[in-house]
Amino acid sequence: MGDWIEPGSKAPDFTLLADDGTQVTLSQLQGRPVVLYFYPRDDTPGCTREACSFRDRKAELAKLGAVVLGVSADDAASHGRFRDKYQLNFRLLADTDHAVATAYGAWGEKTRFGKRAMGIQRSTYLIDAEGVVRRVWKSVRVEGHDEEVIAALRAL
Repeated sequence: MGDWIEPGSKAPDFTLLADDGTQVTLSQLQGRPVVLYFYPRDDTPGCTREACSFRDRKAELAKLGAVVLGVSADDAASHGRFRDKYQLNFRLLADTDHAVATAYGAWGEKTRFGKRAMGIQRSTYLIDAEGVVRRVWKSVRVEGHDEEVIAALRAL
């Protein structure tokens, strides 16, 4: 379990396999702000609502120059099915060994229905065009989160 990356820190670079079979490297996206969000699992209720809220705000996010990337421990094939089922218009990245989630502090112990297990903590990082983390949302509540992210992007 890693420590949370805090605002003002350089975003840890990574390369992950995307839902479309391409490799995505964070540092290659410099020059544009990145909304990097970690979510527990494909095609579950909260994760679906969160993904669809970003999908539905695509025009606003694009106007602000932002790239949205969703990350979970699911594999690229699962991501592809999730993307297709909900017509998601941004890439989903497969962090199957949770190395990236750990680097960002999003991998940790969770309690669900009285059981403890390790997993991805729903969280979002707003990374500026220079690759610096400007905002971190820990333990994200899905409802209204898209609004908070867009407001933070406007403030960059």
